[in-house]
Amino acid sequence: MRIAFLYIAEAYQCYHGAAIALDLAARPGWEVVSYYNDPETPHHLERIRAAFGAPPLDVRPLRRSAFTRAMQRIRILGMFKDLVMRDNAAALDGYDAIVEVEDTVASIRRLGVRRPALIYIPHGAGDRARGFVKEVARFDYVLLAGDKTAARMLADGPVRADGYAVTGSAKLDTAERLADATGLPFATRRPVVLYNAHKAPRLGSWPRFIEPMLAGFAADDSINLIVAPHVKLFRRRDVAVRRRWRARSTANVLIDPGSDRSVDMSYTAEADIYVGDVSSQVYEFLIRPRPCVFLNAHRIDWRDDPSFAHWHLGDVVDDPAELMAAIHAAPNRHHLYLERQAALARASLGDGRPGAAARAADAIAAFLAR
Repeated sequence: MRIAFLYIAEAYQCYHGAAIALDLAARPGWEVVSYYNDPETPHHLERIRAAFGAPPLDVRPLRRSAFTRAMQRIRILGMFKDLVMRDNAAALDGYDAIVEVEDTVASIRRLGVRRPALIYIPHGAGDRARGFVKEVARFDYVLLAGDKTAARMLADGPVRADGYAVTGSAKLDTAERLADATGLPFATRRPVVLYNAHKAPRLGSWPRFIEPMLAGFAADDSINLIVAPHVKLFRRRDVAVRRRWRARSTANVLIDPGSDRSVDMSYTAEADIYVGDVSSQVYEFLIRPRPCVFLNAHRIDWRDDPSFAHWHLGDVVDDPAELMAAIHAAPNRHHLYLERQAALARASLGDGRPGAAARAADAIAAFLAR
């Protein structure tokens, strides 16, 4: 069986798929090749491979035509994923299956790839409607972390009753292997707040909240702050821009615009309070229920919208002037949300026991066998 794992976007997506590729590659009769678009991907694949103590993976760059390379140099415009897939359609069409961690790869069918089964693993278990788009229906099989996502996809139509499996989150397995015992780089141990802003311009909180937040922590050194936004917020920015943000770190504020630790769950594991907007990383934080504060930067009417189900897991702040008070109040108010946090995290991430990657690999093998 020849399987291609396709990492068409930024390298952070490796953490959702690589452990599954390692499990399949160890099985007799399986040839697994990992293809990548982002040049940072091999570093992350090697981190994961080493953490599992697995043999080397077959890792190959996706071919890029001269035109595609020229377009990708305009970093602000993105990865030009359709162009890259078109450049590699003939090679990818030779596999029995292609495993993807991004739904945009559904377009590979209209680019000429007909033979392989398409298997999709969402890179996150969040609530936003963006995760339940009609493109998911173009995949032959879908692996989902928890029952919450499965129920919504079945209700909305992107998956068929025989077209998916619920296996848990392979990223949890990977994070456990990569767990960093060195701790956080704060000289004084204080409660740690993680601010995880999403990149979505119409939903994200960064433009409205980041400066008031930094001012608040500058005036209050009783708590530490990690600023680790979604890596795409800075991925397409100049290196000098990222360097300037890192330089604004202080004794009680760590600003990380994109490092290994910002994508491998190190921060969600070690923080005491989560502050965010619409990122699915909140559920990774809530594997162990803890206080949360959510930022409604655009005054969205969210209470009856399933895309904001996670905002029922902590206090919601509309005004930056109220942020610091909400953060300080969060531990004492956590009892109001604890039971709901545990239930929704379990529904989102599914079976939390070790072995999610193996369960996903078993599901892929069973699907292809039938």
